[in-house]
Amino acid sequence: MSEPTRHSGLGAHRQPGRADGPAGRRHPVRRAGLRLAAACAAALTVLAAAPAGALPAGGDVRSAADSTASAEFPVVLTIETLAPQVAAPNGTVTISGHVTNAGKSALKGAHAAVRKPGRPLDRRSDLTSVAGRSTPSSADGVELESPQYALPELNPGQTLPYTLSVAVNDLGMSASGVYELAVDAWGSTADNAHDRPLGIARTFLPYNPGGAEAQPTKVATIWPLVHAPVLAAQTVADNDQSVPVLHDDSLATEFAPGGRLYELVDTGAKLNGLTWVIDPDLLDAALAMTRPYRVQNPGTESAGKPAREDNTVLVNGSAAATAWLDKLRAAVAKPGSQVVSLPYADPDLASIAHNGADLTAVTTGLGKAATAGRLTVEGRLSVDTRSDVAWPYQGYVDQQIAGLAQQAGSGLLLVNGASMPEPDSLNYTPSAVRPIGNGQSAVVADETVSALFRGDLGAPKDQTEATQRFLAETYAITHEQPQNQRSLLVMPPRDMTVNTAKVLANALQTASDKWISPVKLDAVAQSAPDPKANTGVPAAADYPNQVRASELSASDLTGTADIQFGLDTLMRVLTLPQRVRGPFSAAMVRSLSTEWRTQAPAGAAYRTGVTKYLTELTNAVQVPPKKVVTLAGNTGLLQVSVRNDLTQTVTNLKLVLTSTQPNRLRVGKEEELVLPASQSATLRFQAEAHNNGPVNMTAQLWTTGPNPRPYSAPQPFTVEVTSVTNGVLYVFAGAGLLLLLAALRFMRQRKRRGGQPHEDGDQPVGDAPATGGAAARVPTADGTDEGGDGTDQAAGTADGDGPAGGETGDGPAQTPRGSSPDGRDRASSDEKVGP
Repeated sequence: MSEPTRHSGLGAHRQPGRADGPAGRRHPVRRAGLRLAAACAAALTVLAAAPAGALPAGGDVRSAADSTASAEFPVVLTIETLAPQVAAPNGTVTISGHVTNAGKSALKGAHAAVRKPGRPLDRRSDLTSVAGRSTPSSADGVELESPQYALPELNPGQTLPYTLSVAVNDLGMSASGVYELAVDAWGSTADNAHDRPLGIARTFLPYNPGGAEAQPTKVATIWPLVHAPVLAAQTVADNDQSVPVLHDDSLATEFAPGGRLYELVDTGAKLNGLTWVIDPDLLDAALAMTRPYRVQNPGTESAGKPAREDNTVLVNGSAAATAWLDKLRAAVAKPGSQVVSLPYADPDLASIAHNGADLTAVTTGLGKAATAGRLTVEGRLSVDTRSDVAWPYQGYVDQQIAGLAQQAGSGLLLVNGASMPEPDSLNYTPSAVRPIGNGQSAVVADETVSALFRGDLGAPKDQTEATQRFLAETYAITHEQPQNQRSLLVMPPRDMTVNTAKVLANALQTASDKWISPVKLDAVAQSAPDPKANTGVPAAADYPNQVRASELSASDLTGTADIQFGLDTLMRVLTLPQRVRGPFSAAMVRSLSTEWRTQAPAGAAYRTGVTKYLTELTNAVQVPPKKVVTLAGNTGLLQVSVRNDLTQTVTNLKLVLTSTQPNRLRVGKEEELVLPASQSATLRFQAEAHNNGPVNMTAQLWTTGPNPRPYSAPQPFTVEVTSVTNGVLYVFAGAGLLLLLAALRFMRQRKRRGGQPHEDGDQPVGDAPATGGAAARVPTADGTDEGGDGTDQAAGTADGDGPAGGETGDGPAQTPRGSSPDGRDRASSDEKVGP
């Protein structure tokens, strides 16, 4: 690959007033010798003066020429196009780019030329050495006498395009291989009349005359199709149909021509032997968009409120989504292609391994996501897929990640070469596949090659640099051991841009059928591993800190596990759980998506929205708040209402009342209930008070069946007991005393009469005969008499939810006004909660 920025360029301009005759030109041989000596002296001066750490690291993929110009080398050159990209005998190579005066003085008498390279660069380390040079050097070859072009006087900051064409035969390429191709600027400046090298640009040029026998390297390239989750965990009912809800409509743009996902499919469809790596959630979103769907208004994503017509926008369906799915189906059906389905919504394997491996709900969800992913991809694309492939973020792996991947059923890992580097003793590139123990294998991407395609290759100089370096690296790999066929994995990032995809596709097509053979992932994974390759998975302590910094935190993962627990609780009471289980299970794994690594605020908003919406659904079945209930008696009925604002019946619930002072107020056992959609019911509990005054109570919904659990938070209220007074107790005590005295008097009279009975056997002993039909009265504490039937009245009110006023402790409960015959009240609220 060329040096990143200093790719020289000159226009085909002659310096005004410069003579063409012998008097105006130095002798060619003498001039070449002077320039070579000056270049060597300049290089030695720079090397001697530079501190130890000033030169670029040999392992850098990007050329060191990306650095800014210096006072000694003020010219910045770029190589922006190179045609052809592979040289052939008797051909011509055309180079174009720009030359910029980045110094502080004008250029004087400067010109540009192509340098004639030296020997071929046989080893990959030679490529690294060339890419690491930042200043002109004698190792860059000797400047050709022709073509040379004089530059006009360029003032500081001025830029000039250039084009140079050179015959391949003039470059002295005598043998097949990869050569350095450099363009330099030579001359003087206004503040330094010394004729010297001013700047240089480098790239690589493979020379492939044919006839060299070598086994082509098998190259597998993964082609990712992923996007941050957009589907919400809810729908909107419209004309008896469930309309999906999206957080935003960004996919509509990406599916349309010119959009990222459209261009990725369009570009990939032209390649052979491609491995498509697809997030199944993206396919679900695309399918949802082929029909009418709703998009939430901006700012409502994290509110967690039910989607309605007033907070969403209806979209009648996206023709772009339909066309994109059709285009993708045709591309993946191409012979020689392969489809790898990521776990549904592409959960962040590394974050879970490091911060949530002990959360059963999260790890269980990860395993289910793999199965759901395979079924979704096969169902949407009608193609066989491989679902046992784990791709941790950026391919970095450690022992914890590998262990979790194995637990989730992944036998193959896609690994970054920086995570499992080769030993220094290995002087060639081994095959990508290697066993890592416990029945797992890793396919390790070549770090140098993959790094070429990590950024957005939008600038022409970057595109040429990446393409030529790819060609050079793969040529060198193939010819390191020409009879030993090996395999290579190219792993671009998940969010590969359109520009980068097109550069990668061009590089693959240029090298194909020359020294590489594009193959699908399985062809690499099933090849024989090299016994000398590194098979050691690094420890967790060796995981890169800068990558760990973007992980989902332990609190993020705990919150997601709480979503699963809350969902399980809600599922126990719904009569139509399928309307909720699928959307929320998908939303839970979407909360863990790897795409949130680069969109942390959006990920936090998504998780908050899912949690709040689940809480909204759960709280739609509730005990309405109450404050004080008055119990006017020592016994009575406590009435407590339960509301169901869901659009489906709930069951498997019971209401439990708990007294904090059961010695003062006792209530009956819990009551089970079945509550239809959008209705309320009032449950009655027998209460028995022993003392007056306030008693704190709680009302709480619980699930029934095996392993019951609280469904809602306890709803506190107070029961005010007002009729169990000391006076009433005195009445009972006084009545008992009167009965005792009457019995003693009766026994004394009977003893006095010798046991003779009274003349009137129905008359009380010693009393006058009864003279009326009135019922007996019991004296009250204040000396008055009160007619009684032997029962005490229990009464009370409390916002309509208190004890049944006027009812006796054992009498039938009255149906409240407005209730249905089965005792259930209609909910007063018009706003209901889905689903």
